[in-house]
Amino acid sequence: VQLVESGGGLVQAGGSLRLSCAASGSTFSIKAMGWYRQAPGKQRELVALIIIGGGYTNYADSVKGRFTISRDNAKNTMYLEMNSLKPEDTAVYYCYAKELWSNYWGQGTQVTVSS
Repeated sequence: VQLVESGGGLVQAGGSLRLSCAASGSTFSIKAMGWYRQAPGKQRELVALIIIGGGYTNYADSVKGRFTISRDNAKNTMYLEMNSLKPEDTAVYYCYAKELWSNYWGQGTQVTVSS
């Protein structure tokens, strides 16, 4: 499985961005997908998760009500719609996919929110 993120950039506080993660390869075996982020000097943290097939989603408390995770099965693409962005959302955002026995990561995309 290969994952390629896009959509990061610089935005002012209160603005919006949409991240995309295109999956290729043996995508039929993916059980869950998600977005993680890592800010400078901090550990990588889970932002949002979606279970494939069931549609179950989960969000970090810090982004609930502002971020929405979704997946277009036909395009094998996952999205993260980010609204009301805050400077503390600044980080490298990574796409994540989980199979039964393996985990996969994208290369990351930078999101910078200016105050």
